[in-house]
Amino acid sequence: MAYSKLSRPSAQRRALLRNIVTSFLKEEKIRTTETRAKAVKSIAEQMVTLAKRGDLHARRQALAYLTDEDVVKKLFDVIGPRYANRQGGYTRIIKVEPRKGDAAPMVMVELV
Repeated sequence: MAYSKLSRPSAQRRALLRNIVTSFLKEEKIRTTETRAKAVKSIAEQMVTLAKRGDLHARRQALAYLTDEDVVKKLFDVIGPRYANRQGGYTRIIKVEPRKGDAAPMVMVELV
């Protein structure tokens, strides 16, 4: 999986992405910078694919990555069955206005 280094050491980058993906699957919509969104999109789609499989091994793989057990339960009980007939493309990135402080390009990431 190729994505930007996000100007962080690998451990911090992994923690950041784990937290963003967990929040995204919990809320089903988040507002973040464009580069973070591109990194989150591929990981979130992998998590939805695990949820579609639905077996015990897939659930344990999701638990190993996501930081909240309630989110994993929601992922497997609600989100996975919702996309059972879809062959990928579970997320959408929509550009919104730039951030006020530094004019960073912001986007809205949501489940389709």
